[in-house]
Amino acid sequence: MAISNHKLARYGVLLAFSISLRAQPTLDEGYRQMYNLEFDQAHKTFAEWMRVHPADPLGPASDAAGYLFTELDRLHILQGEFFLHDENFRTKQKLTVDPVAVKLFRGQLSRASELANKILATEPRNTNALFASTLAVGLQSDFDALIEKRYLSAISATKQARNLAEKLLAIDPNFHDAWVAVGIENYLLSLKPMPVRWVLQLTGSKTDKALGIEKLRITAEKGRYFKPFAELMLAVAALRDSDKPTARKILEKLANEFPKNHLYQQELGRLK
Repeated sequence: MAISNHKLARYGVLLAFSISLRAQPTLDEGYRQMYNLEFDQAHKTFAEWMRVHPADPLGPASDAAGYLFTELDRLHILQGEFFLHDENFRTKQKLTVDPVAVKLFRGQLSRASELANKILATEPRNTNALFASTLAVGLQSDFDALIEKRYLSAISATKQARNLAEKLLAIDPNFHDAWVAVGIENYLLSLKPMPVRWVLQLTGSKTDKALGIEKLRITAEKGRYFKPFAELMLAVAALRDSDKPTARKILEKLANEFPKNHLYQQELGRLK
């Protein structure tokens, strides 16, 4: 049976629209590129996402994550070995950063916070905006602690990120990526000496190691954007506890999933 010109035209429009939707990059794609250490591609993906979704704060927050991970990789901070030596967290010596990357990182953090605050001013229960705010504050905390060695500022930002995450999770407990903020604070601060932990607890920080690992597992099992990061932190936790079989299992999974990320292979080599 012959198809009318009208139907053909309509079919053509639908087909073009379908192709256009498939061609649009996703944040998931950008994060996958980031975890594969394909930072240039990740920034292009995030830039295209922001072009299509200019009011979404998760776009610039994700791009900021890309710039931070670029610096962490360049400065060799992402290696698990860094997390196994506590002196790396006590030194006050700042690292030499790429000023261009840092400027872009800070600019995207500022943009993410601006967009998120604008949304939250009228929609205080908007989970996407709350998560973008959580991510932005968490990234600032990581930058302060790991690169600039401003530990008091980092602890304050970590606590703020956890508070935002808990507010988000009270609205939607199934927003699994948000649990990483709760897990990171509890786990990393639990590694501090007892007197330091006692002071931190007095200021409202959380230092429960078991709880931290439990929450990291939620993101590692069910997370969307930060699943690989939570898995890496669980591998670090296993290494610190001398549980090499668990660490090896996690790292082998990550190495298979992200074959261009040489860090996982390096860490596996150290376990042999």
